This record gives sequence, structure tokens and C-alpha cells, in this order.
Amino acid sequence: MKRVTAAFDQITTFHNLMEAARLTLRGNRHKPAAARFWFDLEPEVLQLQDELIRGVWTPRPYRIFTIYESKPRQICASDIRDRVVHHAICRVLDPIFERRLIYDTYACRRGKGSHAAVRRAQLFMRGSGYYLQCDVSKYFASIDHGAMKTLYRKMIRDRRLLRLLDQIVDHAVPGYDSGRGMPIGNLTSQYFANLYLGELDHFIKERLRVRRYVRYMDDWLLFSDDKGQLHKFLSEIRNFLGDQLRLKLKEKAVRIAPVGEGATFLGFQVYRGILRLGRGKLARVRRTIRHSEKMFQAGVIDEEALSRSVSSMLGHWTQANTLAARRRLTDGSMIKG
Repeated sequence: MKRVTAAFDQITTFHNLMEAARLTLRGNRHKPAAARFWFDLEPEVLQLQDELIRGVWTPRPYRIFTIYESKPRQICASDIRDRVVHHAICRVLDPIFERRLIYDTYACRRGKGSHAAVRRAQLFMRGSGYYLQCDVSKYFASIDHGAMKTLYRKMIRDRRLLRLLDQIVDHAVPGYDSGRGMPIGNLTSQYFANLYLGELDHFIKERLRVRRYVRYMDDWLLFSDDKGQLHKFLSEIRNFLGDQLRLKLKEKAVRIAPVGEGATFLGFQVYRGILRLGRGKLARVRRTIRHSEKMFQAGVIDEEALSRSVSSMLGHWTQANTLAARRRLTDGSMIKG
């Protein structure tokens, strides 16, 4: 693949930075920092453009907080100016990274997403006898900076852009080992992380010759009619991850099983003929709707925002066989339960 040579100039145009700022501020303008940035939008963007072109821009410290879903996750929220830079980079590099990815990887890509990944997994189930499921241990915290830089240098030779990407990769995350880790919360982290395991995709498709394979970030499924073959694949995948990407599998999450038993994938229980929501996802839905109702009652959001929140949940549920659960939601019994 021909390496990119002039992307930095595209990233730092006033138009691209303005569009990146609008994306960053979308849905966040009620927050104090975003409101201040929006009030002085053009001067802020011009200042940011000047810093980037002169090479004096540096990322600001992260705001750290923890969210609790299926497990605690440390989120690193970048300063709003830094998020504009991340969006500006991804707007330009998205098609470049896209060319490196295989068809059956579904995170951080237009026209893909978790629902498409689950449907693809279900399709592969119907033509297979067994599946292998894997997950990477502490994936974002384990990404090796040196290996990541080597990877995007195969695609980019724009010196100023490489310096900018290196600054973002090297921005220290509290609690992570030196030279390792991408912060959960950065848009650039999602792109980098997806690209990093894209090397595994090519290994599985081109070296192992696996036809039925689907990945969403660091969670993936392989399908085969030969259970013994899946054990061989597992051994080779372990070696590749350790030798080439310096990653380890989450051994408790590794599973080889008949497809008739179903697989838990991206919050869904996936079977050949039916999809069900996992218990963890149901619990998160309840919490989200309760929180939205409290925000509405407190006057923080209006009725339209409440309606959008509930509608988005219902839209997500329609991907699975959830008619009974949706009926309980609309009559209120699920929220109270």
C-alpha cells in the first residue's frame, strides 16, 4: 500500500478543524467547557490551527473517572481542544486506515457496528459445527507504543503527521506501564486499537486461511466444522499475539464449543435461529432509563430528550428477540423491577 505523504496539511486546514470542532461539540454544548469553546469558536480554532502548524501544540492532562458496567473501567477524558485535534485527525485518516482493514472487522467503521457483527456471527453459526471465542486481556492498557508506531509508519511518511500521532500515543495515562496503553475515551484510541488488531485479522485470514471469522475490537469468533482445527488455531493465535503484538489472551474468556450451545457476543446471546439480550445489557438498559427519567423529573432534560433516550433503547432491543421485554418496558414493570 502506498504511504501517505501530505495528510498533515489536510488535517490542519481551517475547514477541517471547524468541522472537527462541530463534531466534538455536538450534543455537549450545555457543558461549561464546551459552551466556552463554542462562544469563541473561530478564535479558538484559529489558535489551535496556529499551534499545530508551528508544532507547539501539546495534549493537556486527562480528566480521569471510572464507569461501572459489567466491570469498572477507567475513562480518560481529553481536554476539549485535544478532542478537536483527535476528530480532525480521524476525519482525514479514516479512509486511509479503512483500506488496511478486512471486511469482517466491525468496530469504528461506517456501515458496520455491533449489530452487524452479531448478525454476521449468527450467519457463520448456521454453516458451522463449532466456534472459538477469544478476548484480549486488558487490551487498551496493553497496546505497545513501539509496535503501534511501527504499524502506522508502514502507512504514513508525512513527518509532521507522524510527530503529531507520536505525541498522542505517548501522552502518559495514569496507572499504565511506560510505553504501553491507549486511554479508553479518546477517539484516536479507538482507531489505533482497531488498526492494531487488524494485524491479527490479516494473520487469521491470510496465514491461517480462516473463512468464517468476525471481530469487534478485542472480541472475536472463529468458526469451523473441525474442533481439533480450532485448538490448533488457538495455539497459533496465542503465539502471534505474544510475538508480534505483545498481547495476551484473557484465558477465562477463551472458549471452544458447539454452536448449538450459543455464544455470548457483544452483550447478546447468539444462537443459530435466535438472538437474546444478555443479562448485563438488560441491567444497563434499566439503569439508563431510570437515570433519564430522573433527569427529566429534575428538569435537566426535556420530554423530547427523554423520548429519544427510550427510543434509542427500543431500537437497540429490536435487534434481538425481545418482544416480552419491550412490553414490560412500555407498561413500566421493567423499570420498577
